[in-house]
Amino acid sequence: MSKRVDRRQFLKTMALAGVSLAGAGALAGCSGSSSAGPAEVQNTGPEWQEETDVVVVGSGFAGLAAALEVLEAGSSVKIIEKMPVVGGNSAINGGDVAACGSKMQAEQGIQDSVDLMVSDMLKAGMNYNHVDRVRLLAEKSNETLEWTMNYLGVKYTKLNYHGGHSVLRTHMTENASGSDIIKAAVAKLKEKGVTVSTNTKFVRLIENDEKRIIGVEVLEGYKFGDENSGTPKLIKARKAVIMASGGFSQDVRMRQIHEPRLDERFSSTNHPGATGEALREVLKHGAMDVHMDWIQLGPWTSPDEPGFGYTPQFCERLVGMSPMINVRTGKRFIMETGNRKVRADAIIEIGEPCIILGDEYAVKRQVEAKILEGGLANGCIKKFDTLEELADAYNIPKEPFLAEIKRWNQMVLNGKDEDFGTMLLDGAKPTEQAPFYAARLWPKVHHCMGGLFTNLKSQVINQDFEPIKGLYAAGEITGGTHGAVRLGGVACTDCITYGRIAGQEAAKEEPWG
Repeated sequence: MSKRVDRRQFLKTMALAGVSLAGAGALAGCSGSSSAGPAEVQNTGPEWQEETDVVVVGSGFAGLAAALEVLEAGSSVKIIEKMPVVGGNSAINGGDVAACGSKMQAEQGIQDSVDLMVSDMLKAGMNYNHVDRVRLLAEKSNETLEWTMNYLGVKYTKLNYHGGHSVLRTHMTENASGSDIIKAAVAKLKEKGVTVSTNTKFVRLIENDEKRIIGVEVLEGYKFGDENSGTPKLIKARKAVIMASGGFSQDVRMRQIHEPRLDERFSSTNHPGATGEALREVLKHGAMDVHMDWIQLGPWTSPDEPGFGYTPQFCERLVGMSPMINVRTGKRFIMETGNRKVRADAIIEIGEPCIILGDEYAVKRQVEAKILEGGLANGCIKKFDTLEELADAYNIPKEPFLAEIKRWNQMVLNGKDEDFGTMLLDGAKPTEQAPFYAARLWPKVHHCMGGLFTNLKSQVINQDFEPIKGLYAAGEITGGTHGAVRLGGVACTDCITYGRIAGQEAAKEEPWG
């Protein structure tokens, strides 16, 4: 008998026992005695195979931060992850944490503030942001950064610039990867005797007659891509369930409902499991959604490598130091330090990949050696002895291209971009020192700004504008913070900050039974 048949039989048995499914708005659970009357079966409730205080769905920044706070509060926790490895998108991102008022900023004489960070986020978000969420995030940003350092032991080596920020405020991990934070969080959990249950797929929430979330159904032994795999299991959550399962960037059908242009032409930077079924399940329970139509494209990705790759960190380290070029015209076409939406939309308008280039000075100063080496090895970054050779390689018209570089160099010397208003970084010099490096850029789907609407306690809000009892959420499955555009490095701060809040608040819940 197949696993699918087993699960169907499992649900059939539930129905025969007189226990209704959560989707029908009543109690869901395993079978009781077939000879018992309906009232007796309903009083019995679900036949739980496991119990804990809090169930956390997802093992990225938000989920792990939430779980650690639950444990610190003296409650028990179960973390489930459908993929075979821990971390999701958090493990493969660039490892930049945005924070204002940090020690590293102070040491470098950088003037920053909560108000300035809020202003930058609102400007990028086109004021679609929910201001209370933005302000709380900014207020807690340095606390979040220090928590990763002092509690987890994460080390940061430098400040990076991302388009749309007014100042340097994104702190790069030692390994230039979010995996530094994930590994540290996993190690801390291990110290406390907790491991992540991988290959465990969240199927549905279980609620009681009062619409309180009381547990989850999962598939243990699930193999991603094989929907017939896994064995059903009911896990009782005595206090709460925290949803931290991420976005839906890999589900083309779902994202096209909200942004029709995002068809198969656009791949994703996300890990393969970012498919959104957990979000859809929560919406079935009357959750309020927000900003689902705002799906962010990364303007710094390359069509010459899969997924996130090396190019984003090559590109983002060079903006403010080097130009982006339209290969059709040989000219610049956008403010290189503009926000992600501005740049992505401009590239799409061209209709084909553009390039970003940097000379020996800019690349060696700004780009981590492992990023350059990795990009050169896989071919997404190319090296040239002359600008003429570079132009030939990308079929760029030479005359206008060389004239444009000459104009760019003069503006750098003058300290002002008169054409597009690019913010020139300290240390910027003319692009003239051979060899030259370049990479093609074409946007990829990167971040879902919308999702579940939550209050400042990370409680999921329902269609009656009230918290759903026993249900919390944090990370990319939520929305409201970023508005139209998320600034670089703020997702890490968002996930960890609201993940911690979710864990703290969930642990305060009185057990339901």
